[in-house]
Amino acid sequence: MTETGGGTPGDAEKAAKVAQLAAQIRGMAPFKKAGTPPPVVLPDPDPTTGPTAGPEAEEAAETGAAAEETAEAVESKVPAQAPAPAAPRPAAPRPAAPAPARAAAPAPVDAGTLRAVAEVLAAGGAPADLAAPAVAALGGDAAELLREDPWAVLGLPGVRPEHADGFARGLLGAEARPEDPRRAHALVLWLLSQASLRGDSALELDQVTAELGRHRVPDPAAAIGAAMEDGQVLPFQEVLPGAEGRSAQSDEDEEEAPTRTLLALEGLAMAEDSLAEKLLQLMATFVPGEDAGDGTEDGTGDDTGEGAAEDAAEDAAEESATAPGPAAWEAAAEAAPSSSAKALVRAVADAPLVLHTGGEAARAEPAALLAAATRLGLRACAATWTDQGRDSFAALVGPDTSALAPVLTLAELLSGTAGPGRASDGTLALDLLVVLDAPLLDVELAATVLESLADGTRLVLSGDPGQLWSPGPGRFFADLLAAKVCPAVASRTPDFGPIGELVSGVGIGELQPVEAPDKEVVILTAKDGGEAVHRAIQLLTDSIPRALGIPAEQVVLITPGHGGPGGTRALNAAAKARLNPGPGRFGGFDPGDRVVDSPAPGLVRPARVLDGDATGLHLEYADGSRRTLPPAEAGRLRHGWALTVHQALGRRWPGVVVVLPEDAGPALTRQWVYTAFGRGERHLSVVHAAGPALAQAVAERPAQPRTTRLRAILAENAAEAE
Repeated sequence: MTETGGGTPGDAEKAAKVAQLAAQIRGMAPFKKAGTPPPVVLPDPDPTTGPTAGPEAEEAAETGAAAEETAEAVESKVPAQAPAPAAPRPAAPRPAAPAPARAAAPAPVDAGTLRAVAEVLAAGGAPADLAAPAVAALGGDAAELLREDPWAVLGLPGVRPEHADGFARGLLGAEARPEDPRRAHALVLWLLSQASLRGDSALELDQVTAELGRHRVPDPAAAIGAAMEDGQVLPFQEVLPGAEGRSAQSDEDEEEAPTRTLLALEGLAMAEDSLAEKLLQLMATFVPGEDAGDGTEDGTGDDTGEGAAEDAAEDAAEESATAPGPAAWEAAAEAAPSSSAKALVRAVADAPLVLHTGGEAARAEPAALLAAATRLGLRACAATWTDQGRDSFAALVGPDTSALAPVLTLAELLSGTAGPGRASDGTLALDLLVVLDAPLLDVELAATVLESLADGTRLVLSGDPGQLWSPGPGRFFADLLAAKVCPAVASRTPDFGPIGELVSGVGIGELQPVEAPDKEVVILTAKDGGEAVHRAIQLLTDSIPRALGIPAEQVVLITPGHGGPGGTRALNAAAKARLNPGPGRFGGFDPGDRVVDSPAPGLVRPARVLDGDATGLHLEYADGSRRTLPPAEAGRLRHGWALTVHQALGRRWPGVVVVLPEDAGPALTRQWVYTAFGRGERHLSVVHAAGPALAQAVAERPAQPRTTRLRAILAENAAEAE
């Protein structure tokens, strides 16, 4: 960038301006409505300001599956859906797991518009392949907008500040200066967008100002204030939650709780507010059923067995089919097959919102709840994250129950392609919704689910709290558990076998060897990533199929990232060379290749390439369905012998090989290990070259932290309601 000769504000002056902004935010009245931010008085700018340092050092690689996927889309020059500077509003439907047969093709773009945008990009030295993402993010007048504000290119996938600065120099020449307010504004939005890719729904004010300083923004407070003034960034002041707040409380100031100042993109802020309000509304409008007459039930006779309990539940349900009373629910609970299932049925009888936690074996408990709900005459339904999860849970539920209480993917439920349909007001025609894999719901998708429920609907959110959080921003399920605003039923049903024992130990921070007489768990060491790849491919192609009878098609390799000596690229290249060598004549793929279709971050659909031609790649998905993926959508396709753990969320395989190369340490957490090890059903191999980093991560690093607002909003709204 072009340097200026003016002076720069010192650190003390910058800190004073940031403190002034924070004080102003603290004094603002609370606001909830989108597009009506509070008034902001910007600190007086210094016209002589210039850069405070030379070009910034290269930042660390982005973490999180969504950020990694976005960066790769640019590296491979395949257009992907570009994140807009501000996140979408929660009311917009967001396909979490769209079925391949219904995946929509990209909307056609006028060739002249694309050509005009490509010309502007080329003039600034940017790849012409960014033209389509630019139109998707900025609209039909993207060419004019980029000429007026070159730093708007930061809203496109994979573009970093140094790229945007170079593009601005190409268009503006000497007029491209570090202190340009357009640059500062774009950087504020970019920092918050990058944070959302890492899972944060908000960032602390001090963190944003520090990052702006590292990017040579001379007046961070003014940049943040300008973004607040136009409504794209919303400020919040909240009390520090729980122990964090207590530890920060000083002895001299015991009456005033410690607070923090947060900044959030307008769309995410509104989604989190909407989610909290809808949760409280759901609980406030709940009316439990009543027993008919004096509550006594006939027809139970003198029997005391499970069959008698089921008969009692059915008899009680007949008296109050749409709103069963306490006696009917209690009879249904007694008919449940386990103590944890009984506890879940009883909790749902008394509350509109219930959290259920447990591992894979504990999924039998919400299955028992669905059976009880159908006997009580309720309109019930269950939704899972993936089609594999749908099929496995439907098998637990059984055909008799699933005929009355269907099991769907969330995408099928929200899109209306299957399931209960909608009432006249647009809400789902349901009395009870059970959502499996609830930790994978980000705040926007969770808000969409809640908005689809009518008042009085019972909602059960079930999942394993030890697994990784959602691919998108927020930690919805974890925040709900921490807020303690509704009943939570913790399953007592453990996952059995050596894999279950190993994963349970990881969940409490212990990495201990387990007895595996039938080689259910095998731990191998490797000196480096190259040897780890060699051993993993040997396990995939020979050892596991030969010794355990699990075909290679039912074994997946899982690793922390895409790059590096033991990443998915290296593993997939080695697996293809052994299992299906070929020139990649259809856009890098050959018939017989194992692939994954990634229609959204954190979501994959395993498939196999059948053939290819001018119309696209012909795929057969794991559920037996077939689809031709057009060339315009082929960029979301990758080889699928090896996946990151984020890509594997919501799925399990008969055999899993977890590969931990020597550079895996920074990516490892207890959550990561717990999730990766739990993907195996019958066999788990761990090829381990990470040294002490694995045990340290399990013992000392529970999860990558996320900054969210939901827990504080729930606490604040609950206090206001009292």
